[in-house]
Amino acid sequence: MIIKPQQRILTVGDGDLSFSHALWQHHQPALLCASVLDSEQQLNDKYQQHQLYELKEAGCQVLTGFDVTNPKSWGDLPTQQFDLVIFQFPLLPAFDDQQDFLRQCEGISVNTLNRKLLRQYLIHCQQYFLDSQGEQLCYITSKDVKPYREWNIEQSIHQKTNLHYLGSSLFDIANFPGYRVRNVDRDKHVKDTQGITYVWSPQADHAIRAQLKAAEFVGENYCTPCRAGPFGNQQQRNDHMTSRKHKLMAEYEQQWKSLLTRVKYHHQID
Repeated sequence: MIIKPQQRILTVGDGDLSFSHALWQHHQPALLCASVLDSEQQLNDKYQQHQLYELKEAGCQVLTGFDVTNPKSWGDLPTQQFDLVIFQFPLLPAFDDQQDFLRQCEGISVNTLNRKLLRQYLIHCQQYFLDSQGEQLCYITSKDVKPYREWNIEQSIHQKTNLHYLGSSLFDIANFPGYRVRNVDRDKHVKDTQGITYVWSPQADHAIRAQLKAAEFVGENYCTPCRAGPFGNQQQRNDHMTSRKHKLMAEYEQQWKSLLTRVKYHHQID
């Protein structure tokens, strides 16, 4: 993850706020605003240890009950004042019950719901969070394992927006001492796996592109959604295209494409 001193940074959905705390202590941002989906009471109930009060004492603004998809939940968030917005290991919370599952899914998969969350995050970064005169960077850190790798992050979530995918860099947790990756629903440490930070900007020719790894598995000799290839011959391609893995990913891609065709406005998914 590429962080520069004196950036104005907003963190989104930061669980126990340990990432924001490490960012503040070790990377010297000019301004840090941290946000969590949980209310202050939920934060206290869920986590035996969190950094809410430490961040506030350090002079950072912390927003609780912050739903990145719902502007009504943002309170007094300063708008269009950030150089960089970061969403670490996003994942939808578990459903409350079967009725909640049916209500949220409405005939689409959880895969599509997670893509929708990330797309709305990117849209709101551009519309509300990023300073048009600043660096204009959006980061999502995720994992290259299921279910995250099935979201086709590099290619799908910025479709029908004015944002450009610039590339990726490895996320080294050692650069953020004290950061604890937590389960989205409970006070449990998540097993450390290699993280990848993906980068977008309204600026297609952003200077940071030179420091990033370009999108992989792109071209005629690859299956981009499956992150498969290169294929050595036509038989290898045919075997992949008829595999269970490809059929599942093709279904996810079709669901996403169908959802985007229903977008009423250029940026918005209702």
